[in-house]
Amino acid sequence: MKRILGILFAIIVLVSCNSQKIYSDFDISYSKSGGLAPIYENLLIKGNTAYYSFEGQGKKFKQNFNVSNEDLSKLEKVISQNNFRRIEEDHKKVYDFISTSIIIKKGSNSGSKTDASAIMPNYKTNWTNITSAFQEIINANVKKQ
Repeated sequence: MKRILGILFAIIVLVSCNSQKIYSDFDISYSKSGGLAPIYENLLIKGNTAYYSFEGQGKKFKQNFNVSNEDLSKLEKVISQNNFRRIEEDHKKVYDFISTSIIIKKGSNSGSKTDASAIMPNYKTNWTNITSAFQEIINANVKKQ
């Protein structure tokens, strides 16, 4: 009996660990979360495959789709032209608003930025250009219900 319980426990652990792999195995991550009525929006890109999820406003939605090489090139160009790695985050306390985080794990623009504490004024336009490029990919590929 103990052996069967041990095997079941091991299977449960393996399945639960594997289901979270999508959240750690990505090249590019774009996520928005927070607010007075919290929302959680994630776009994870690995190669040409994208995983999108949205939860909030009484809705829960997930979708996988392919991102074209052209869209990836355009995104990379926007990120490079707007100096993603040089964007400076402000460190003042900001509460109850939706924050956006971007993590890039591959290439010359590797890094992590968030506007959770705001973006320094000199870089707000750069940040807006980059987040708009991600939103364009979402709007073009996600069929919300």
